[in-house]
Amino acid sequence: MSNNSDILDNVKFDSRGLVPAIVQDVRTREVLMLAYMDQESLGLTLEKGETYFYSRSRDELWHKGATSGNVQTVRRVRMDCDFDTMLIEVTPQGPACHKNTYSCFGVEPQLEGFLNKLYELIETRKQERPEGSYTTYLFDSGLDKILKKVGEEAAETIVAAKNQAPGELVSEASDLIYHLLVLLVEQGISLGDVTDELKKRHASKSGRS
Repeated sequence: MSNNSDILDNVKFDSRGLVPAIVQDVRTREVLMLAYMDQESLGLTLEKGETYFYSRSRDELWHKGATSGNVQTVRRVRMDCDFDTMLIEVTPQGPACHKNTYSCFGVEPQLEGFLNKLYELIETRKQERPEGSYTTYLFDSGLDKILKKVGEEAAETIVAAKNQAPGELVSEASDLIYHLLVLLVEQGISLGDVTDELKKRHASKSGRS
């Protein structure tokens, strides 16, 4: 169920008026935390599009990130088959755990999650243009400069591979990926667009006999 009124009408709170809420990073699929919601915090989560919980230890409502800035933007809310557990899919704006780690379960985002975070940082640089940032310099210099850097880094990656220099290849490949992400942001192309295209190609090839 994704309709807010359906969720509020059907969710089964326990005898204390609470329901467990599993919070999951929508990009990496990693579980970030487990918290509890009462009717008020669930309603606010659905209304505001950010996570709100009920603290059993403090006996009060709390808004995730209200003091730390590590808010969680809600992408989808689902219930399990018994309607007594919530799954909250979010885009986290910082660490989920009060110990300042990505997840309360000790996991860290894998490559896809890290690339998404890097892409979002580059987007922020494009919007805010902080002084002294190399990324700001690239956006200020324009498309031709970005294209030139992509070409240079691609050539240097090829040379490192030809020289069979693993350390250099890792370094140059990293530079190439970063500048390619800058180009995608400049052109308004998301990582999801690229991933969708790769999935289409994979499905097409897998379907061949």
